[in-house]
Amino acid sequence: MATPRVLVAEDDDSVRMMLQTGLERDGFEVVAASNVRDALKHIATESFDVLLSDLHMPLAGDGFTVVSAMRHTHADAVTVVLSGYPALEEAMSAILSQADEIFAKPIRIGALKELIHTRLTSPRTTRRVKPESVASVLERELETTIQNWLDIVEQDAELTCISLNRNQRTGHLPKLLRDLIFRLRLDSGLAANASVAARDHGEMRRQQGYTAAMVVEESRILQVSIFGTLQRNLHGVDFSRLLHEVVTIADEVDSQLKQAMYSFAEPVLPLKSLTARLAV
Repeated sequence: MATPRVLVAEDDDSVRMMLQTGLERDGFEVVAASNVRDALKHIATESFDVLLSDLHMPLAGDGFTVVSAMRHTHADAVTVVLSGYPALEEAMSAILSQADEIFAKPIRIGALKELIHTRLTSPRTTRRVKPESVASVLERELETTIQNWLDIVEQDAELTCISLNRNQRTGHLPKLLRDLIFRLRLDSGLAANASVAARDHGEMRRQQGYTAAMVVEESRILQVSIFGTLQRNLHGVDFSRLLHEVVTIADEVDSQLKQAMYSFAEPVLPLKSLTARLAV
């Protein structure tokens, strides 16, 4: 049997050296990386049987990137996440959709080597959940996202100084979110279309007595609520497209705000005129 090759991705010098020395003494061939960039370079150009990756390297979630890359490139490699994070419950559901094990710090090298040997000699079939698109997550969690938005808004004294019922406060959100979901499902790189819902929202808020600052704040809270929904559903999200789709979300919400502010500031333009203006 060929010597098992292990990639150790760990930014702590002492931990990385301890792992490399301990595993090499046990007969493994070890490649060490101190950052995400180097780890991804090794994954793209070399073959590995095992990945040991720190969860935070140095930022929270860096381990997600490394593990996801290994899973996509070397699907059969044993992937073990190393974490000193005391509250693992949230991280576990997200990580275990891609990784095989979570190994808590401080690391007991003997137990870790035993785990690796067991996994290599007796691999177990892991049922992997098919990744879900961000668009599908937001569609499924639409009502929850709206409720979270409303909960935040109702704690804002400036926004609630204007008395509105629930429908008056949130009635625009389903349409704006569906426009966002539609945008996420378009081919990448396409620009945002003019949103009738955003235009109507700006006009409605002007009639209700909002200030421009209040409209902007509502839009900011919408982004917070959307990203909160994604955070709660990380365990099933397709990590390979997550960064691109986060950028698309931010761009779409900003575009909707721009369109809302046009109709907030002046009488509503015909849609054709609004589209022409936005293209300028």
